[in-house]
Amino acid sequence: MDAGLLRLERQVELRFAGDTVRSGNHVNLSAVRVEGSTLWLAGDETATIERLEFDHGLAVADKPVTFPLAELVRLPGPPEQEADVEGLARSGGFLWAIGSHSLKRRRVRPHDDVTKALKRLSKVRREENRYVLARLAVETYTEGPPELRLRTAAGVCSAVVGAPGSVGLADLLADDPRLGPFLAVPGKDNGFDVEGLAVLGDSVYVGLRGPVLRGWAVVLELLPQPDPTDDGRLVLGAFWGGERYRTHLLDLGGLGVRDLCPHGDDLLVLAGPSMALSGPVRLHRWRDAAASGGSELIRRDRLPLLGALPHGQGEDHAEGISLLPGPGPARLLVVHDSPAPDRRPTPSSVLADIVALDG
Repeated sequence: MDAGLLRLERQVELRFAGDTVRSGNHVNLSAVRVEGSTLWLAGDETATIERLEFDHGLAVADKPVTFPLAELVRLPGPPEQEADVEGLARSGGFLWAIGSHSLKRRRVRPHDDVTKALKRLSKVRREENRYVLARLAVETYTEGPPELRLRTAAGVCSAVVGAPGSVGLADLLADDPRLGPFLAVPGKDNGFDVEGLAVLGDSVYVGLRGPVLRGWAVVLELLPQPDPTDDGRLVLGAFWGGERYRTHLLDLGGLGVRDLCPHGDDLLVLAGPSMALSGPVRLHRWRDAAASGGSELIRRDRLPLLGALPHGQGEDHAEGISLLPGPGPARLLVVHDSPAPDRRPTPSSVLADIVALDG
């Protein structure tokens, strides 16, 4: 599958501060959504949402503010435990955020001998905060940037799928004959690993980096609804046919989903390797994604390739995409995990790319 590189228009310097820099979250960005002059961002090292504001046109985004998830929703794990947020979506009065829902295998360190390496690789850990889908209430103002609130002035409450004692997405999938077995496999081993979130109408689309099933990538469609007994919780409702989730299989040429972004009734799909390697990163358009009436097989005629994004070896992994507002041809903001040194103008800032979307 040949793909020319998407045209780079310019770069934006994202400036962070405080605990975001101390934790390294600013160099592990995994998700982004643009709302007017506001950038919502998340990384995989904390349980927080970051807010920046565009300044000087599109050259700089700064004025950082951090919103801890534990102050907005009831997390199943300790408030300081990472949530590994891998997707953001903005719809109506809410910002949605989802954790990776993945197990974590320990890394081999550069100084480890084979005995220590084998010992570390044998340890797999589950962190409960990774298993949440949060719907965060957004308070907007006539002047000034929006804020995330536990409850807005109008009484709209933030809520979560995966609150303590509730049924979460992983519970729902435990008996799925295709995906269930992969819940016990760490994400970086082609196990279950969420990367990508989008909202179209009432449906929430969850992209999976893994598993890739015999070359087919997976996107789940969910229908979260308020819990009638608890306004701080959401339940996964049923579609008109009775199913609690829909499974869409996408032919992305053997790649998994790295992010999703609505564009009208379509979804832009950022595709990349499912495992821990540097490989092709491509952008597809899933035509008429909003028109699905059930689980679907999405072949290449509905997934035209728009272009490719550059990647480094072990660095500069495109992880999050968001459409930029404004007239004229569509443009995407792209943020990266493990940025290369030339993407680090200062110790507390990173460069994001703006690319032209011609298709």
